[in-house]
Amino acid sequence: MADEKDLYYMGLALEQAKIAASLGETPVGAVLVWEDRVVAQTYNRRELDKMATAHAELLAIEEANRNLGGWRLHKGTLYVTLEPCPMCAGAIINARIKRVVYGASDRKAGCCGGLTDLFTIPFNHHPEVEGGVRAEEASDLLSTFFRELREKRSRSSEK
Repeated sequence: MADEKDLYYMGLALEQAKIAASLGETPVGAVLVWEDRVVAQTYNRRELDKMATAHAELLAIEEANRNLGGWRLHKGTLYVTLEPCPMCAGAIINARIKRVVYGASDRKAGCCGGLTDLFTIPFNHHPEVEGGVRAEEASDLLSTFFRELREKRSRSSEK
């Protein structure tokens, strides 16, 4: 069950998602916390970096690895505004992240129970998962972003 810390750190992830939206990126933000210390704060950068792998979660894992000087994040909690996709779930397993807290569920690509649950497969690591933390805020950010994107595309095609 989400506690005050979870709500706070998800708030930081939501701020990252808002930065992404302001830059024209899908509004997904991630924060990685190690022993009550933020070691990474990132947002989606696929469009900016022209990289399919520039998801907020992967960028947070990479930043945390650099900041901590190692690849194992076994004391880390990853806060992300959208349920991780298969690529990100695989990276979470490989990084040995202890806990994942996400906001909005993703019925199309979510791999923590939304579409499937990769963490139930007998891999060598299984993170704890908490979903639905500040889900309405995360979902509203995504819905607003995509509605505005559709409206913008519609207006430009009318010209």
